[in-house]
Amino acid sequence: MDIQDIKNRFGIIGNSPLLNRAIDVAWQVAPTDISVLIQGESGSGKEVFSHIIHQLSARKHGPFIAVNCGAIPEGTIDSELFGHEKGSFTGAHEARKGYFEVVDSGTIFLDEVGELPLGTQARLLRVLETGEYIRVGSSKVQKTNVRVVAATNVDVYEAVKKGRFREDLYYRLNTVPLRIPSLRERKEDINLLFRKFIVDFSDKYRSPGVQLTPDAQETLMKYSWPGNVRQLKNIAEQIAVLEKERVVDSPILSKYLPIEQPVSSLPVFVKDAGKEDFSERDLLYKVLFDMKKDMVDLKKLVVELIKEGVSPGTYEQNSPYINQLYKEVKPSAGYLGEESTHPTLTIHNPNQGSKGNDYMSYDDQEAEEIEESLSLVEKESDLIKKALKKHKGKRKAAARELGISERTLYRKIKDLNLD
Repeated sequence: MDIQDIKNRFGIIGNSPLLNRAIDVAWQVAPTDISVLIQGESGSGKEVFSHIIHQLSARKHGPFIAVNCGAIPEGTIDSELFGHEKGSFTGAHEARKGYFEVVDSGTIFLDEVGELPLGTQARLLRVLETGEYIRVGSSKVQKTNVRVVAATNVDVYEAVKKGRFREDLYYRLNTVPLRIPSLRERKEDINLLFRKFIVDFSDKYRSPGVQLTPDAQETLMKYSWPGNVRQLKNIAEQIAVLEKERVVDSPILSKYLPIEQPVSSLPVFVKDAGKEDFSERDLLYKVLFDMKKDMVDLKKLVVELIKEGVSPGTYEQNSPYINQLYKEVKPSAGYLGEESTHPTLTIHNPNQGSKGNDYMSYDDQEAEEIEESLSLVEKESDLIKKALKKHKGKRKAAARELGISERTLYRKIKDLNLD
């Protein structure tokens, strides 16, 4: 058996070197029991490679099951994977086997493994290291002999650094990394795939065949295909069913391609090696903290003016004193390296005309500094409350507003007692 035989058996189209390399790695690792982490964008065909690994292994006659970890609610994921005992939670009317028990001696494919909660990650790590697990609501240790093939479309190593994925589980799963190239990385395969899909759908719907003009083929090659092979297949099916013209040129093809968003020319923060990686929330906190420092500097400047006995008046009248004191106080630098600026300063004397009460004495009364709460938990709680209030309690919309998953929002609401 060679790579072309594997392509024919599993219906893989393409001759890209990156694709051939991925098939070769899957072929070599299949006969072993090593855990494999398949990484690639959504729609690039990760599940196909899990079938290759299973079918070319000694477990090919055993069961195979694919589990989408991102589609199972956090509260039931442990029960789905490891099973539960009768009465272990509300609604558990009878004992149930989990996937690791059902697939004993076979292969389990954990798609979107990066979405697993941290508690479930600890249970999975134990299965990988010892083959042991415990049903929800039970104290009996059970054994299983399952090969785990995992997949993700996110950078798991970045999730490890941010504390969202266990580092020990990452290295246990990533014994052999397998990267599936995106469609834009294998442009030489795009026209081959499109022709194959068009032929399949023309036969399925009994419609005439479709031909692409050279400019249409060029348009296919230049498009970025964010949905990868899945998106290309959908476009081919639409054209096979809906298009009346059977010779498709670039203008016709463009009607079926989603308009790509133009690249923004606005400045953005980019990750730089050796520098701190800020999230939007972190940036907001930093801006607020820098504003607080500027206010403290302004208070110091006012106190120094009072201490020096500057007469009441406008900024223009007191500018020589203010400029000198401004240099001595040295206010904090502005955000992102800009110079800190202060508004025009006017000193008012509410008791002008009363002797001995013209100014506040620096010796008698110090400037009071009110400390602002910088607790991340309180800020996070406030942001969640505001998002829920804005969307009238609709958690899905609030999660989208906050830039987090709905499941993560549910967990944070529970942890912060915001019910």
